[in-house]
Amino acid sequence: MSDPAVDILLIGGGIASASAAAELRERGFDGSILLVTREMDAPYHRPPLTKGYLQGREDRASTLIHPEQWYTEHDVEIRTRTPVMDLDTDARTAKLGRDQLAFGRALLATGGGIRRLQVQGAMRDAIHYIRALGNADKLRLELPDAERIVVVGGSYIATEVAASLRVLGKHVTLVMQEAHPLERGFGPVAGCFAHDLLAEHGIEILAEADVVEFAGEGEGDAPVDAVVCADGRRIEADLVVVGVGATPDVMLARKAKLELGESGGVACDRTLRTSADAIFAAGDMCEYDSVVHGRRLRIEHEEVAAAQGRHAARAMLGSDEPYAEIPYFWSDLSDWATLEYVGAAAAWDEEIVRGDPPSGAFSVFYAQEGRVVGALAVGRPDDLDVARELIASGGRVDALG
Repeated sequence: MSDPAVDILLIGGGIASASAAAELRERGFDGSILLVTREMDAPYHRPPLTKGYLQGREDRASTLIHPEQWYTEHDVEIRTRTPVMDLDTDARTAKLGRDQLAFGRALLATGGGIRRLQVQGAMRDAIHYIRALGNADKLRLELPDAERIVVVGGSYIATEVAASLRVLGKHVTLVMQEAHPLERGFGPVAGCFAHDLLAEHGIEILAEADVVEFAGEGEGDAPVDAVVCADGRRIEADLVVVGVGATPDVMLARKAKLELGESGGVACDRTLRTSADAIFAAGDMCEYDSVVHGRRLRIEHEEVAAAQGRHAARAMLGSDEPYAEIPYFWSDLSDWATLEYVGAAAAWDEEIVRGDPPSGAFSVFYAQEGRVVGALAVGRPDDLDVARELIASGGRVDALG
């Protein structure tokens, strides 16, 4: 008896797979589609986990990318709590739990995993990482009994969590290695703006600090009661949230002997095809050859994952069009400010500021050797359109006037 078969297998429960499924049906594909995910829930949006859902303003159903009935209405089979154990790229078979499945084409969209701090006391209770709905659920359950919360990290995930917890009335201390929040990704102008905004709303910021211990009475998984820094500073805490980034989940890809890229993602060509025939990739673990930027890129954000999922679907249907979208993503610091970004500036040697950062309406254009490679805007969305055109055309900063 032959193995059961599906025309297209979507591996991963994030927005990349959900967007690919929708695009396939919108393009008229009428073959069989199976979406598998290890998670308990159907694909859902991740940003609410650090914002509306964490604050209790959004319910679980509102986080879903497609309503539950969408999958039935569009004849897309979905299996939750189903890990893909093995992927045979030559035979085009996948092992789903104990079952073997044949497929015609597959999308690998396994996302990323939490980067954990490897410090003394890291296994203590009341230390949280947010990557999935279950993580946010557990944090929400413990919040009523916590008044003093330490958030570790200076990225947009950490700053979003800090802002949400402050809105909930908690005393929040943000501990980070950077001099200013968001500075590593967006530079000193944006960093100073974020620092002043968070401090203005009552968040205590402890900068240029290395966490060396999560302290508390007892050993093992006993509760945490303080965060200790390398310089001896000790911050009392009823609860800790860590947001220090993620790593691409390439365990299945590595097992299947797919080529990996320099940043640790799955290496893809300009159309998001991997090194194996009929296997495509999208999302946080996709490292693709960018025709716009002239180098390999791996971008971790939901907006990018959605666009890549749609593009991979078209590629699975035979399109050879290169993926040429300029990355866009955004970050809400509660309802205090929204930061929007276009481009992929891994490095830059010049920042051109428009507007007035203290006023909360400004933009920063990032340039490398005179060419615009990215832009961040707060309250000036039109500047992002200008940046997109310059990035796409290889335009120089002289065009900014």
